[in-house]
Amino acid sequence: MSPRREIQAGRSPLLAGSHQGAEYVAGQVERITYHDAESGFCVLRVALRSRREPATVVGHAAQVAIGEHVHATGAWVQDRTHGQQFKADWIRVSPPDSPEGIERYLGSGLIKGVGPHLAKLLVAAFGTAVFDVIDREPDRLLEIAGIGHVRARRIVENWQGQRAVREIMVFLHTHGVSTSRAVRIHRTYGADAVKVLTEDPYRLARDIRGVGFLTADQIARQIGVPTDAMSRRRGALQHVLSEAVDQGHCALPVTELRERTASLVELAPSLIDEAIAEEIAAATVVGAVIDGTPILALATLDASERTVATRLAELVARPRPWPDIDADRAIPWAEGKLSLALSPSQRVAVARALGARVLVLTGGPGVGKTTVLRAILAILMAKGVRPLLAAPTGRAAKRMTEATGLEAKTIHRLLEINPQDGRFRRRAGNPLEGDLLVVDESSMVDVVLMAHLLQAVPDTMGVLLVGDVDQLPSVGPGQVLADVIDSGRVPVARLTEIHRQSAESRIVLAAHAINAGDMPAFSQSGQGDCFFVEAEDAERALQRLLQVVSERIPQRFGLDPVRDVQVLCPMNRGGLGAQALNQALQRLLNPHGAPAIERYGQRFAVGDKVMQIENDYDKEVYNGDLGVVRAIAVEEETMTVEFDGRPVTFDFGDLDRVVLAYATTVHKAQGSEYPAVVIPVTTQHYPMLQRHLLYTGVTRGKRLVVLVGQTRALAIAVRGKQTRRRWSQLRALLSA
Repeated sequence: MSPRREIQAGRSPLLAGSHQGAEYVAGQVERITYHDAESGFCVLRVALRSRREPATVVGHAAQVAIGEHVHATGAWVQDRTHGQQFKADWIRVSPPDSPEGIERYLGSGLIKGVGPHLAKLLVAAFGTAVFDVIDREPDRLLEIAGIGHVRARRIVENWQGQRAVREIMVFLHTHGVSTSRAVRIHRTYGADAVKVLTEDPYRLARDIRGVGFLTADQIARQIGVPTDAMSRRRGALQHVLSEAVDQGHCALPVTELRERTASLVELAPSLIDEAIAEEIAAATVVGAVIDGTPILALATLDASERTVATRLAELVARPRPWPDIDADRAIPWAEGKLSLALSPSQRVAVARALGARVLVLTGGPGVGKTTVLRAILAILMAKGVRPLLAAPTGRAAKRMTEATGLEAKTIHRLLEINPQDGRFRRRAGNPLEGDLLVVDESSMVDVVLMAHLLQAVPDTMGVLLVGDVDQLPSVGPGQVLADVIDSGRVPVARLTEIHRQSAESRIVLAAHAINAGDMPAFSQSGQGDCFFVEAEDAERALQRLLQVVSERIPQRFGLDPVRDVQVLCPMNRGGLGAQALNQALQRLLNPHGAPAIERYGQRFAVGDKVMQIENDYDKEVYNGDLGVVRAIAVEEETMTVEFDGRPVTFDFGDLDRVVLAYATTVHKAQGSEYPAVVIPVTTQHYPMLQRHLLYTGVTRGKRLVVLVGQTRALAIAVRGKQTRRRWSQLRALLSA
């Protein structure tokens, strides 16, 4: 019989909440090929009733043991490496009911204190009633030779723990929770999972990554929570504010928050006002006024903004940690020592830094921020000042080290993050040690990280923030650098004069033109470093972009299309978004990569270019780090990626932290530079055609920038509005 007709087709009545139309299989677990206790991901060999050979079932289960029954819904797929598999959306596990299955189950090691020998004795004594004996007549275990009171108690406790897990999973499945999410819920709340869900299912959205308000709301509706319940209204408020944070806001106007929440839960605005009052009373949100507009902010973000404002104001008001320096003598000395000649505006910036306790050094590409920084550091270090250098990303820190010759660390490493709990060891009670903190690419630092950083700055340390305020603001909430500059509270040195050498670069000139709202002039006749390739529509733009990356750039400039060329997209989605371009470029640039695996909706093969998308402090790889897949061990379930010459091994279950990176978004490229950058610019990207975004993308290219698309789309980006307003209090708090 075909595996598609195993036991029963269609939706199983045993699995409430399963997807309509999904296929159903059931059988006994013969072997556990792989099981990740953290994520619940498992690969099982299951004996199905109508097949001679066991089938492979892949899915998620909190716990599973040999001999147990599994019921699963999903679909049969043909895996390129492992052949036919049943990919399960849902897996429900139940104890076996045959003597042989029970013996294998008890002897599998799942219940501590019971091995194969004791399992055989238990089944021989009690048969298929062994589970009832453990549940209801535990004293009868003492009838078995080798079981005393202590061992019997341990067996009972472990069996009850297994049963509790199973009951929790059944409850979650019954109420529409997928198995992978059910595993996370059980791992978070343990034995209290059912209690938490019945009392306040909206806690899920607050406590568990990947479980949003809509999922929690679905569960709440299934267990009968009223649509106007206060927990639902407050959960919706928190969700709308959290969504705003994901968009970079630290707060929202009260009217907008009320309207968005009322629309989400389909309730009257007056009911939302009651929820707002409850949230304020519980101190989870805080009210304030920005430019005459009443706003509400999550209390944690309000505290972060106030911390940044308070610490900067305190540091500005204190005396410098180094003595007065005669800039007229020090600057020529630095020029001679470093073999450079500073422009008049650069001299002013150096002098201002020598005389300020806290300073912002800002400017676009080609204006010499790094040159000024080198001069400042040379002079201050000659006076005995001990600098600390930091940047938001590993790539930015590496570039800072190369530019200055001094060690630079990521901010997280500088603050000595604890990988186990995510807390920083360096803080107010255990501050940083040194005399001057220099933070490069500071436009990328969000308000939460800046608050942690400034809390770790002692009162005896100066601060120098370096960055391009005209780039995109941080991915996280706030716009710290812009707010600090606009407040007028902190001294600012702004460099605007393009260096003679940089003025020869069309990349630099194009970036400054875009920033000024003018159409850039591009290189002509194949000469230069900044080009525009016209394409009348998105389909033609895709063809030309692929040709530019795979043929024209390698042939004309001798650059490797995988190692040296980076495609930067305004958006992730769409035919010219990062996701679609990654698949197209993978087929073009690494068509025969082997071995290959598919995980989390992506295909990875040896030779692929990939990016880490979240910080992993144990492995010392960070959000935005680029690497190349060097090995895939199918049997061991591991993939090895080389980052800057260092191999890092990932379990297959961790590959949701890695994405293909032939193309990435401009946001992900912040703080990085690449030999060549290719940027699609079409009206398909209309929602993201913003000047700051295009400016940031162009400034990522060191030797070559190629824009591919429509002149009309380029004009919209250049002459259109800047990035939308971010609601934050920092500027007002500093000004006050």
